[in-house]
Amino acid sequence: MIENTKITLSAKELELVCNTDWILTKHNIINKIYLLFGNAAVDMQQTVNKCFLSDEIKQTTPKISKGENYQLLPYVMLDYPRLFNKKNIMAIRTFFWWGDSISIHLLLSGDHKTNTIEKIKSVYTSLQHNDYSICIADTPWLHHFEADNYILIKDMPANTFWDTLQNNSFIKIGKKISLTRLGEADAFINNTFKEMINLLEN
Repeated sequence: MIENTKITLSAKELELVCNTDWILTKHNIINKIYLLFGNAAVDMQQTVNKCFLSDEIKQTTPKISKGENYQLLPYVMLDYPRLFNKKNIMAIRTFFWWGDSISIHLLLSGDHKTNTIEKIKSVYTSLQHNDYSICIADTPWLHHFEADNYILIKDMPANTFWDTLQNNSFIKIGKKISLTRLGEADAFINNTFKEMINLLEN
């Protein structure tokens, strides 16, 4: 016999479950972020086609996906360029995280890390001035900017920055803007993407 389970909702929960407006508004917002990322992907491809990058990079295509549970909150992400395998990763990920930020992350491992590390070392000062952070976590698959995952490069001495580049199995740098600056997202994505692509040019 199945035992009946009584559902008890708070007044706030009951108000929300009876109200369709907020969930329809959420869907509308996610659709607008999809459009933003779709337009950004077109600009990104134009940028990549003009740069001195390998054919392997140029032949990748943008991928936009979404989910409901990055730390229990909805997200949308755009990967481009995107090269993923067990040993070698090269990706630029643009990430919308509900309630927090839009961020862009450059991830390199294997040969892509080896081929780029010296160039990233050489732009240490520029990364500091442009509010980049570097990942210090054991995994590259976290995208929040809390102290256990990312540290601002301007708060990191040069020798610590270099040690982080060399000793981690991957390099991941990123920057973000809060959602209160969503009107600036277009320019932020475009400019940051170009900065990251410049690090990858031959």
